[in-house]
Amino acid sequence: MSGVVMSGADPKAMFTAYTDRLAAALKRLDLDAVERLAQALKSCWQSGRQVFLVGNGGSAGNAMHLANDYVYALSKRPGSGIRAHGLAANPSVVTCLANDEGYDSIYAIQLAVMARPGDVLIAFSGSGNSPNILRALEEAKRIGMTSFAVLGFSGGKAKALADVPIHVAIDDMQVAEDLQMAVGHMIMQWLYTQRDAVQAAA
Repeated sequence: MSGVVMSGADPKAMFTAYTDRLAAALKRLDLDAVERLAQALKSCWQSGRQVFLVGNGGSAGNAMHLANDYVYALSKRPGSGIRAHGLAANPSVVTCLANDEGYDSIYAIQLAVMARPGDVLIAFSGSGNSPNILRALEEAKRIGMTSFAVLGFSGGKAKALADVPIHVAIDDMQVAEDLQMAVGHMIMQWLYTQRDAVQAAA
């Protein structure tokens, strides 16, 4: 939550203000950076390289949602999707790593085990300063992955760590999380149009 909430405001006035903020934020998206992510995902799809998605809270939910979309919904052809993994999805792994190694390491250690050079990391963070997101971006660099970060607020430290930041300076966590899904879904819809070409190249 941020300082945009108007105490005692009329609901429709708040809803109108929200839609205005969201529309303005969408117009500020760097579509060149979004296209770079889209092309990277298409390349992973064609080659069989993996995509890992990470976030915290609502951003973790978005990461898992989009992993589902990339595994199946972008193609609707069993066996044809991207090898996508939402790293918050296994509570046994997450809680084990949090307990034994610390919450800051829950994604970096999973990447160290599963990721390979040429794989893609997509990090979702409102602030861009969550320690586990920063550790994941650092680990991606060590492995030789390509990293993308979809960020709100100032972009935080993640803006400099990611190979390709997709940043909109919006001081509103809910709008920042909406942007994560918008980026993921617009790419998914484009990838759906590419499925015949991907299949032909397989």
